[in-house]
Amino acid sequence: MIVCIAEKPSVAKDIARIIGAHSSKEGYMEGNGYQVTWTFGHLCCLKEPNDYHENWKHWSLAALPMIPHKFGIKLIEDDGIKKQFAVIERLMQAADGIINCGDAGQEGELIQRWVMQKAQARCPVKRLWISSMTDEAIRQGFNELKDQNAYQPLYLAGLSRAIGDWILGMNATRLYTLKYGKNRQVLSIGRVQTPTLALIVNRQKEIDQFTPEAYWVLATIYRDTVFTATQGRYTTKEEGEQAFATIAGKPFVITDVQKKKGSEAPLHLYDLTSLQVDCNKKFSYSAEMSLNIVQSLYEKKFTTYPRVDTQYLSDDIYPKCASILSGLRGYEQFTQPLAGKQLIKSKKVFDTAKVTDHHAIIPTGVPASNLTDMERNVYDLIAKRFISVFYPDCKFSTTTVLGKVEEVEFKANGKEILSLGWRIIYNKEEQKQGDDDAKHDEEERSLPAFTVGESGLHTPTLTEKWTTPPKYYTEATLLRAMETAGKFVEDEELRSILKENGIGRPSSRAGIIETLFKRHYIRRERKNLFATPTGIELIDTIHEKLLTSCELTGIWEKKLRDIEHKQYSATQFIDELKVQIAQIVDDVLRDNSNRRVTVTTDEDLKKKTPKKQSTPRKKAEKIKETTKEMPPVAGTQTIEADDSAIGQPCPLCGTGTIIKGKTAYGCSNWRNGCAFRLPFK
Repeated sequence: MIVCIAEKPSVAKDIARIIGAHSSKEGYMEGNGYQVTWTFGHLCCLKEPNDYHENWKHWSLAALPMIPHKFGIKLIEDDGIKKQFAVIERLMQAADGIINCGDAGQEGELIQRWVMQKAQARCPVKRLWISSMTDEAIRQGFNELKDQNAYQPLYLAGLSRAIGDWILGMNATRLYTLKYGKNRQVLSIGRVQTPTLALIVNRQKEIDQFTPEAYWVLATIYRDTVFTATQGRYTTKEEGEQAFATIAGKPFVITDVQKKKGSEAPLHLYDLTSLQVDCNKKFSYSAEMSLNIVQSLYEKKFTTYPRVDTQYLSDDIYPKCASILSGLRGYEQFTQPLAGKQLIKSKKVFDTAKVTDHHAIIPTGVPASNLTDMERNVYDLIAKRFISVFYPDCKFSTTTVLGKVEEVEFKANGKEILSLGWRIIYNKEEQKQGDDDAKHDEEERSLPAFTVGESGLHTPTLTEKWTTPPKYYTEATLLRAMETAGKFVEDEELRSILKENGIGRPSSRAGIIETLFKRHYIRRERKNLFATPTGIELIDTIHEKLLTSCELTGIWEKKLRDIEHKQYSATQFIDELKVQIAQIVDDVLRDNSNRRVTVTTDEDLKKKTPKKQSTPRKKAEKIKETTKEMPPVAGTQTIEADDSAIGQPCPLCGTGTIIKGKTAYGCSNWRNGCAFRLPFK
């Protein structure tokens, strides 16, 4: 009998159906020479300190560092897990062969290997390696089973990561809790969670320490178009007023008009992180929520494997794309134009060299049905992104107009869409966003026709503005920061590694963020993430900067990758880490300061974070934009600023409504070409 072991019951049932194991038993399916059983994710974990030594049961500085002579595994303490494992153990000890059907990745390999070790399986093992749960993918995978030994380096890398996290996490957590927490609160330290917390804390300190500075911007309105001085901002009011006086009453002259055509390729397909980012931005879903939703879509066979870190497809997927497109329901208006045509094959989409374990997240082509609203939202993102990569580039024309008053130069930019291309799939969404945005984006605005040498009267303005602090992290921006953590590392080689991997795995980043919430290190207000006093003080307390920087993860990722490629020894990795943790313990124990870390309670988290008064009240009043204007040109209507007109129908096009900009009222339909503009005093 061949025993197949999957990572979840739902996956096991799909596999059983395909290979003919139709008879339901307690904890497994049977038939056609197969027994198909399952785990519930992790059934086993590394043993805890007290499983090795009795004196490690009690937290003590004298017992640190804790380094087991040999690491072992055990079943997770759960009655359901124990019951299922008993089934697995019985089946494996009687099996003629085993097929590892775990998720195809480092973690999936580790989960199933530990179960087989715990069950003391002795028979030959094959590996099923698939990227989607469609019937076709499962059948193909069973026809192309690999020997388990081919994935031994992957297992060793996963095992090294787990042992490394145990050594660092167990020892550092006890060390800091005992030394600085006095057992009042567990101070959790982790290779990924601590640098992630440091990102939030450091950003918050930047904001708290930020002092706004005034600057002045010189602009002018000529033919209902805002031109901005090319010199940039003036740091003093006197400089700005001097420049203003220079151009006052002088004619504005057009000196150059440049038009350039360009194109914009479709966006990359989704990896897990980019999908989580968009879900947070568009729907305010947490990283963990987005992961759970896309995992559900995968198990329902509607999308491919989600825990991926690439945005590319391998070349062998291309022949299947037409079939996938035809299976998408509800998107016929976008897929129909592609039917029967040779699909575009871009190197930005199809690049086998940039695909490792799995390709980007795409629909499977199985018609999606009975989706929840949240599942529908996520599926819609994935489906539209997939369709868009087979559309032509968006074509546009950019216009740059230069002007001059005396020796002061000005510039205005405009953009005109010539052909929507792939953007037609998102056009309605973008239009909706544009209508809701009262700020006219000058980069996207069509400009009137200007002629070199023309001149006329204009309305100059000198506007006082204030510098603004960095923004608080949201889950979307934090995920991006974790993904691009290399920019925070000075070492060029490590920076390159982190550029490819970031800190944490795509599948683990959501859990890391949730851990920071559970430990009361951070809190959420709307979308913004704030560090609690506990989180701030913990980072301030850690003097071993390797623990708070992204550099440690970079070092690890390089070594783990080398283990995967048989270029580095797993034993050496662990030995080096033992030396490192011993040094950290020694350094902390020699700290004679009386530092403590504040305990943050659930009640504290319910209180709103007090807003920092960035400037004295008198100064804050000046932050309101102040504008000095010249009299308007002849024939140009101006009014006193009166917001009562906002929301009224546009008198020019009749379809949009009046909105307020910085220097004038305009029409919400400006993106579609409405040129209504009414400057105000």
